[in-house]
Amino acid sequence: MKVRKPTIEWPTLALLLATYGALALATTWVWQWSPVTAFLLASVAIAQFSSLQHEVLHGHPFANRTLSEAMVFPGVTLFVPYLRFKDLHLAHHHDPNLTDPYDDPESNFFDPAVWARTGMISRQLHTASNTLAGRIVLGPLIGAWALLKDDAIRIARGESRVILAWALHLVGLGLVLGWLWSVGSMPVWAYVAAAYAGWGLLKIRTYLEHRAHDSARARTVIIESRGPLSLLFLNNNFHAVHHIHPKAPWYMLPSLYAKNREHYLRCNDGYVYKGYTEIFRQHLFRAKDPVPHPMWTPKKRSSPAE
Repeated sequence: MKVRKPTIEWPTLALLLATYGALALATTWVWQWSPVTAFLLASVAIAQFSSLQHEVLHGHPFANRTLSEAMVFPGVTLFVPYLRFKDLHLAHHHDPNLTDPYDDPESNFFDPAVWARTGMISRQLHTASNTLAGRIVLGPLIGAWALLKDDAIRIARGESRVILAWALHLVGLGLVLGWLWSVGSMPVWAYVAAAYAGWGLLKIRTYLEHRAHDSARARTVIIESRGPLSLLFLNNNFHAVHHIHPKAPWYMLPSLYAKNREHYLRCNDGYVYKGYTEIFRQHLFRAKDPVPHPMWTPKKRSSPAE
């Protein structure tokens, strides 16, 4: 089914402006009134901004991609350059590679052979991060370290796309720091902590988005939630629908699912949860998957080990 997009997606644009407004309030007046409230508001706004960046890289809210990307140019999320997020996420959308420890940039699985020779501290961190609580607390740290380590190697090799991504990100960071220093009341350390917390919130969404399965189309989850987290994640809890219709705007995903629920559940082989309460109850302190890929064999490797 082909999804038709409007020229300007007003719900996305309105939410983006509201997110900027919430972040502006959190870093100025609300911080003066209540630092705790400001921290929480900033964390949610930063997570929402990241979800909106995800919309932009898929071609929203304007038909003009340059205009859309200009709307999310400031380095609000701090840790991940937008252009790197874009390139890695679009590579992730090659569904035959989903969960591949080498070819899926968003995979949390290890090649079992690599896992067997991984150091004790790294093994403990990744094992702890395989619970939902661990993923929220440790996931941003592990993700930031992996990205910085890999990109440092790529920059040293002279990869122009990665160099450009970080150069643009530094300019975007300058806009955020300029706001905090010239207008804002929130200290930089508090903003950094809020950005980390915002990334932790996003880890709730990504925790079990994909599973190991023989069939590529059965690797992507549906979470039938319509609550506050669904809005924060821009309905990407209907993740199988998003992978089938990556160009569909966020506000169309629930209706697409509702109109053809049985079709999507056949496609993903019934990989479904009723809501996030069920996920927290089952996996807050209990891992859903092992760290080494449970279905991995050497013949499935599509790129050499680093």
